[in-house]
Amino acid sequence: MIDNDSVTAAAPSSDLDARLAPPRSDLPSQLLFIAIVVVLTALAPRLGRAQDTFSVEEKTIAELHEAIRSGATTCEGVVQSYIERARAYNGMCTALVTADGAPIASAHGAMRTGKPLEFPTQTVPVASVLPDFDRYTGPPVELGRMETTASDPTVQQQFGLRVGIPNAGQLNALETLNIRGERSVTCKGAFDTHPSTGPLPKDAPPECEAFRKQPDALERARELDALYGRNPDLEKLPMYCVVFSHKNWFDAKDMRSTGGNDVNYAMDVPPVDSPDIADLREKGAIIYATATAAKTGLSYDGPEQAKSWLPDGNYADAGWGGQPCNPYDTERVPRGTSSGSGVSVSANLVQCSICEQGSASCKGPASRNNIVNLLTTRGLMMHGGMNSQRIGDRAGIHCRTVEDAARVLDAVKGFDSEDMFTAIPQRLMPKEPYASFVVSPAQAAAKPLAGMRVGVVREFMVKHTKNDEAISDQLDAEIKKVLRDELGAELVESVDPLYPDDPAVPNMKYTFRDAFAEILAHNVPEYFWQTGRDGEPKFAVPGWDVRTTDYAIALALGEAPLSPDINLRTISSGLDNFKSPFTVNKYLRTRGDRRVADWASFVANSRFQSDEHRAGSVNAIGIQDLRPGEGEMSYLEMRIVLQHVVEKVMLENDIDVFVNPENTLPPPKIGGPAEPSMRNRGSASCCQVFTALLGGPEIDVPAGYTEVAYEPQYELSADGKSYRSVSGKAESRLPHPMPISLMVWAGPGSDPEVIKVASAYESATEHRVPPPAFGPLHPARVSRR
Repeated sequence: MIDNDSVTAAAPSSDLDARLAPPRSDLPSQLLFIAIVVVLTALAPRLGRAQDTFSVEEKTIAELHEAIRSGATTCEGVVQSYIERARAYNGMCTALVTADGAPIASAHGAMRTGKPLEFPTQTVPVASVLPDFDRYTGPPVELGRMETTASDPTVQQQFGLRVGIPNAGQLNALETLNIRGERSVTCKGAFDTHPSTGPLPKDAPPECEAFRKQPDALERARELDALYGRNPDLEKLPMYCVVFSHKNWFDAKDMRSTGGNDVNYAMDVPPVDSPDIADLREKGAIIYATATAAKTGLSYDGPEQAKSWLPDGNYADAGWGGQPCNPYDTERVPRGTSSGSGVSVSANLVQCSICEQGSASCKGPASRNNIVNLLTTRGLMMHGGMNSQRIGDRAGIHCRTVEDAARVLDAVKGFDSEDMFTAIPQRLMPKEPYASFVVSPAQAAAKPLAGMRVGVVREFMVKHTKNDEAISDQLDAEIKKVLRDELGAELVESVDPLYPDDPAVPNMKYTFRDAFAEILAHNVPEYFWQTGRDGEPKFAVPGWDVRTTDYAIALALGEAPLSPDINLRTISSGLDNFKSPFTVNKYLRTRGDRRVADWASFVANSRFQSDEHRAGSVNAIGIQDLRPGEGEMSYLEMRIVLQHVVEKVMLENDIDVFVNPENTLPPPKIGGPAEPSMRNRGSASCCQVFTALLGGPEIDVPAGYTEVAYEPQYELSADGKSYRSVSGKAESRLPHPMPISLMVWAGPGSDPEVIKVASAYESATEHRVPPPAFGPLHPARVSRR
């Protein structure tokens, strides 16, 4: 165990714990509590006017704009408030795992909000993380250590095995802030002085002269205040002064953009914005920060082999920015490669963020951090950044409410010639704004979902282990109580042999397995030629050769069985979307850096998080064959199949949207083991890759909290050469209630229906409680720039 002496202390989380505890049957106390709430609610507007202050915490876009129009704040004041919150809460939250747990020397990182990042000096002994470590005889473990970065020899970063610090009071959610002098490593300090201050130093890189002419976030806010004052043109600038972060895979032309990697570009700032970032900037947004996220890049198997081993550790880190932490429990994962985006929105370090998802990278951080994730039909928004411009990759929106996310979508939707996939769905867009489909709290009482049919997807609610049970049962009850009983939707459920039939919910008359049997046989018979490690067909059934025409015909006609291993959990596995060197090398070519021009030079100028990462990156150099790997199915072909499956199930059953838990597992610890995958239920999500493959809309919305976990464990192999993750056997209570999420999704083009159902659920429940340890700042913690 490590204390948090080396980081800023956080406020206790007992308030959230108390709010989520079972209600006491103490009627007088409850009545007194209600009376206090009523009085405070009535006084709040007058107190706010008397103090003449505006607090950015938990404000919606509409409330922000009203405050500016009323004179309660300025755009500069809003940006300054977020800078102060970053100064208070954006420090390091992880500790190194070392051989003996002895303290290390103090070390400093990149500049953030005017001061260098400070790293914890206390460490954790490896024996407390990896049991029986004295008997381990495998490859050397990459213990935690401080190393100098490749990008800046004056900057250090944590590498190797780390754990989250309990009650750290810090989050490490934003790796770069748009503050002059620290927004670039190439043009840092005196190389980024304002043009009005005179010439740059003679040793400044040549790129810095043009770069410094771009305003930073505060300067841009002042420009907007000077132009518009209290009367911004919200028709032209619907994102006026909305403060955004973005996943570090996206480019911003006024901030360091390296895909999270510690790579030494000649100029670490790209020449142009990614398309969605450019759209937001044009619509008045403040492009304020690059969020910490897992690195992007290439990794191949090959002759280069790792010489040491780093446990998976549930990390979502990168060589430059490090690992972010969950604001509800900083010892636990924020989850997903877009984790910094989710954390920054949840902890009110920004108002909204642009995430990226090719698997579960947007939904996971939304679910774990108690915010909303909106993913559109592929092509309504643009691509996912540096290495994410394929058909399965897309930008997403993180906000604290569905309405704010829909407002952001309305600001950026549409065709962009920079992204070919935006040409596909234009006729699927409604004439009305997406925000017009939002159901408000006032409307939620009138059963706004009456006449809508909601499919409950049991494939994603199977209780594979004890660790799946609590959330699966909680969301099952919530779906029936809120969506059906309170909001008026009609429910039908899918059928899975591993989930007991629910007599309270009618079954779908045409199931996903019915659709798979019909559509796979007719369109992709090669699907049944896939083999397992033993060389035998993966989807064999007794009495049939599944590779024959006879089987395909019999399957399509319902005369032969479908393998029980084909279902919604398995359909998105074994595809070819994630390894192609095409997008990375194309990006590097168009970026035009003097030093890093292709993948080989990228690798030569990088420091890697692990030796496995280094080896995989080296193996990717020079790859020229872009074909799918042997045995892999075409991603594009399987997208068409899955879209047909989902649309046919929707039409046959008159379903408007589907719902299920985003994840049935509680969050594991940073640096610890993950729950093992079970029957294609991954540890990161109910359905990794699934909605990315589908290309349909998805919203993940806060759905309450869980307090129960069966903590997974590391287990040493009998020969002492390796560790594996195993399911926990003992029930434990989580130190803090942890957020869970309802996933609402549908086939392509059903974005309005998904927004309506998700917002109605949100309005009826109002589950989100901001993380108590990262509340409003005490005046003593505010230091003006």
